[in-house]
Amino acid sequence: MLEQHSFAAFLFDMDGTLTNSIAAAERVWTRWAQSKGLDVAALLSTIHGVRCVDTLRRLNLPGVDPEREAERLAQAEIDDVEGVIAIEGAAGFLAALPVERWAVVTSAPRLLAERRILAAGLPLPRIMVAAEDVHQGKPAPDCFLLAAKKLGVKAEECLVFEDAPAGIAAAEAAGAKLMVITAAHQHAFETTHPTLASYDTYGVAVTEQGLLQLRSR
Repeated sequence: MLEQHSFAAFLFDMDGTLTNSIAAAERVWTRWAQSKGLDVAALLSTIHGVRCVDTLRRLNLPGVDPEREAERLAQAEIDDVEGVIAIEGAAGFLAALPVERWAVVTSAPRLLAERRILAAGLPLPRIMVAAEDVHQGKPAPDCFLLAAKKLGVKAEECLVFEDAPAGIAAAEAAGAKLMVITAAHQHAFETTHPTLASYDTYGVAVTEQGLLQLRSR
């Protein structure tokens, strides 16, 4: 049980974990896929939780430069944040955390992440690790290891909040504990980790040592 543990910090993925931007992201990617003559449904099943540039590299489309195309897609997503909302209870949960004890760890570029966080009415974190901050994106553990380092703690002392298979694998590889957020999932999610549909389920207690503990409401 995670409630029996104390954590040095909480590390949050963004899309599907703090914000629900699925509709906005899929609008942009649908238009792009149609312009390239790609199978939209097949593509959309691969884009969540990983860096845009990594998706484009895997596609390996003739005449498409992954880095340049990723920049164009990122700008399109920055321009379209209609319907981006906060996951239920996320604002109150973040407000209960000391600012030096949490970070956002996202596969999105920094400018897009900031745009979506603000569009959802959430506070910008003091520490963020974004797509351009690591050489290897999720499912590699680099992003979570870097976030922990920036917070001055070890990854294995952290609780990661994630929603996507790539992010879950990255957190596991980093040695962190995991809470899987299911609020944005349209279908049942199978995982061996604890799951959370709303942050209202928990409060947060801060110990005398400054460690974080989950408390059931």
